Amino acid sequence: MMGWYGGGMSAGAWVFMGSFWVVLIAVIIWLVVRLLPSNRRGTAAQASRPHVAPVRAQESPVDLLDRRFAHGELDPETYQNHRAALLAARGGAR
Repeated sequence: MMGWYGGGMSAGAWVFMGSFWVVLIAVIIWLVVRLLPSNRRGTAAQASRPHVAPVRAQESPVDLLDRRFAHGELDPETYQNHRAALLAARGGAR
């Protein structure tokens, strides 16, 4: 009997220890999946966001302004003021 202390871990302690590790590993897996970027399309999160048109790679500021006016995002006065300012800034070219 020398060297033994008590009767070891009880059944409740084994259950708690096993549950602790299962929960800890599940949380780690959940965090990794949640934080890594995903290539999935059409998820519920994307469905709840309003549609935003993709920005074209070679779209100039004037083209962007024209597209926003065509989609009704700008009123005519604001469009004309911004377009005049853009054209004046680039020297009237286009």
